[in-house]
Amino acid sequence: MSKNNTIASLGTLVQLRGIQVERLQTELATQEATRVRYQNNLDRLSMLTTSSGASGAALGLAPALALALNCGAYKQGVLALADSHRVDLQLHEANMAVAQRRVHEAWAKRELLGKVLERARGAQEQEQERATKKREDDIATQSWMAGRAA
Repeated sequence: MSKNNTIASLGTLVQLRGIQVERLQTELATQEATRVRYQNNLDRLSMLTTSSGASGAALGLAPALALALNCGAYKQGVLALADSHRVDLQLHEANMAVAQRRVHEAWAKRELLGKVLERARGAQEQEQERATKKREDDIATQSWMAGRAA
């Protein structure tokens, strides 16, 4: 019965590793969605800085100068925000790399346990086949001996 318990335990471990792999893959998918949002925000910020017109162009008029300075400050703010997003994106991508490595490691452990489980099942089946073959041989021997004695 201990082999049956071992096989049942290995089966449970394989299932748990599978659940862990699925959880890590879900987490990685969520992180990928966040990465895409960061990238889309950076693209929009880049468009804002290029489409806001020429900044700092002094036309000699006080309102135009104020508008130009305002536009320049706006661009600086957008560029600073974009830089902050780039840093955040790089950190997030580094976290994603770690998460991908964890998914790969969990998957490898699950596959290894799956192979161990299959070997244990195969060994148990061979043992059962040997026991069945031995019983059949013993019955055939007894039958043959009974036929000779009669």
